[in-house]
Amino acid sequence: MIEPAHVSQALVHLQQRGLSRLESQMLVLHALGREPGDRAWLLSHDQDRLAPDALGVLERLTRRRLQGEPMAYIVGHKDFHALRLKVDARVLDPRDDTETLVDWALALHLSAPARVLDLGTGSGAIALSLAQARPDWELNASDASADALCVAQHNAAQHGLTVNWVCGNWLAPFANERFDLIVSNPPYIPEHDPHLADLRHEPMMALASGPDGLRDLRAIIAQAPGHLNPGGWLLLEHGHDQAPEVRRLLGQAGFAQVSSRTDLSGIERCSGGCWSPARFCHP
Repeated sequence: MIEPAHVSQALVHLQQRGLSRLESQMLVLHALGREPGDRAWLLSHDQDRLAPDALGVLERLTRRRLQGEPMAYIVGHKDFHALRLKVDARVLDPRDDTETLVDWALALHLSAPARVLDLGTGSGAIALSLAQARPDWELNASDASADALCVAQHNAAQHGLTVNWVCGNWLAPFANERFDLIVSNPPYIPEHDPHLADLRHEPMMALASGPDGLRDLRAIIAQAPGHLNPGGWLLLEHGHDQAPEVRRLLGQAGFAQVSSRTDLSGIERCSGGCWSPARFCHP
């Protein structure tokens, strides 16, 4: 239990219990009703005494974090590509590395009005980031979870962004529709991977994908050609060791200019290609 203490003492206590300095700071700030990023405030108030009610809140938050719950769920939001997004247990906690997919999509410099589809949108992180950066694009997004779409729609309303939200599995809801760009961060962890235990607070349907983690990636790659315009692109996030196989699958499916992009750690995190003869593909 956290004993009555000054802010500085509470921070030390939390780190002694196994939290990082940043996690400790975020929890103290959240317990005090302040922005989790307001660490400058902590420096100027490190000798403030924590009231009993704040200590009670802090203890509950600390237990949740020590049990492995994502920090984003605890504070209720996550910053992603210049957007603050509401997140909870209905959606995957957006990872910073997924910004690699957004940056690649924007680097394609698609002409307006481009039709773009985000598959398995979750919190809407990818679709909303693209909508904010390119308001002249037509953004569409789907998810098999109606609960996830509720979170995404809330985030869109909060930021005044327009996206066409559709409930359904991968490309099934888009019969006879074609797009200039399809992006997706699908599940890609093998279903028996021991690391899944550490992710138990997040929706399993957004994480695990068959024995080798490639079931959903295969499905998207197989379905995408029938839904891309000439010169359209398919960009996919995948696991740290899956880039060679995803590139092979893309090439086998007939995609041109197949390549990969690295994440913040220099790991090949996204792969994609252009659906069309090379003369139609412009990087």
